[in-house]
Amino acid sequence: MIVLDRVSKSYSRKGKNGGRFALEDISLHVAPQEFVVLVGSSGAGKSSLLKMITREEKPDSGKIVVGGIDYDDLRRRHVPHLRRKLGVVFQDFKLLPKRTVFENIAFALEIAGEPRGEIWRVVPKVIDLVGLTGKERSFPSQLSGGEQQRVAIARAVVRQPKILIADEPTGNLDPRHSWDIVQLLEKINDFGTTVLLTTHNMEIVSKLRQRVITIEDGKVVGDVSKPEFTVGYKNQGYMGALPGEAVQSMMRQKYRPKFPVAPDDGPTSSVKHIARKVAKRAKNAKEVVASAATRRRRK
Repeated sequence: MIVLDRVSKSYSRKGKNGGRFALEDISLHVAPQEFVVLVGSSGAGKSSLLKMITREEKPDSGKIVVGGIDYDDLRRRHVPHLRRKLGVVFQDFKLLPKRTVFENIAFALEIAGEPRGEIWRVVPKVIDLVGLTGKERSFPSQLSGGEQQRVAIARAVVRQPKILIADEPTGNLDPRHSWDIVQLLEKINDFGTTVLLTTHNMEIVSKLRQRVITIEDGKVVGDVSKPEFTVGYKNQGYMGALPGEAVQSMMRQKYRPKFPVAPDDGPTSSVKHIARKVAKRAKNAKEVVASAATRRRRK
């Protein structure tokens, strides 16, 4: 699971003294095996949020717990262990141009120290999973954009991470290949991997009908499970998932739980407590939205 409690991040002293924050007082919970879509305009804070989760950067304040690991107690030498729980897919693929499809995927296992026999056993299965059987010996330059992104996804999941982070994976693809990639992410989610997807593609968000978290100006302004999308982009930022005033009021309520140390993979009792609290809040929000929709249909 992923839990953020009142996380803030500023890249300048001005931000800390009242200027613009990259992230400000962010609180959210992502349950195991959940599929969550992060939306928001460019510069809204989505990338900063992902960097907090992957521990590329540290927050100025707040609490982050991922897979039972409390980041406050995470030492630098333990960061590689954390990242083995995470798979990351980028918009620009980041493939090794002089390595084949098989070699690009195998590289993730090689740097983890996996034996050669295990690599040859696992990689073909992952290639089949992403639909690239027959392309094992092809180089990135010989593949389409969609195929290159499939290789990138295969490389990200070959170590069977608990969480897959896909940062604008369809940004460089045409609509058909974009939807193919999203369907592949859903397939991986069906196998039990938690998926966190960022996108600007309104059509993808509408078709997915998964939980949508909207971030604007470094704040969570909407958190809706499988909403009805009736509003498009506004000021270049997705606003269709924004709940009504009652729900927004609920989302603004602050809580200040204290987390104990979580040295292993199992969530602590306090983490479970905040998870239940956020889940209950989301359930109440969903009921408010459903009730409002019913009243509108009756009118």
